[in-house]
Amino acid sequence: MALPAIPVACRSTEMTMDAAKVKELGTKYTAAWCSQNAASVAGFFAESGSLKINDGNPSAGRVAITAAAQGFMTAFPDMVVTMDSVSLDGPRAVYRWTLTGTNTGPGGKGRPVRISGYEEWTFDAHGLIAQSQGHFDEADYNRQLGK
Repeated sequence: MALPAIPVACRSTEMTMDAAKVKELGTKYTAAWCSQNAASVAGFFAESGSLKINDGNPSAGRVAITAAAQGFMTAFPDMVVTMDSVSLDGPRAVYRWTLTGTNTGPGGKGRPVRISGYEEWTFDAHGLIAQSQGHFDEADYNRQLGK
């Protein structure tokens, strides 16, 4: 069953995101995370977009988002992100993912990690991510890292 198009309110204009557009965005976003090119992840965000992971401070703007993505890519040079699902939930999308990798980056202990989580996205008028609220089990992540 096809999901209806959902209007996404943005400033004084609206962008309609439908299930097919959100799935395409999720697929490309996943590939960017697997690319080891952090700037390609940031390219999915609006210039002033933000990425907040759990209770951390938001990374605001593409430079900061690039740095946040690079942190994971450096810690896990073999990182693979898979898209578990992506769906519309009212005026936002929910992107569910699983990250696997080995912590062999600087200071890493060579431990394998597998975590799942999700991001809640809102969009700007151009279909870019205006805000992403990321969530994963940080206690389990730290346990897997041996912290």
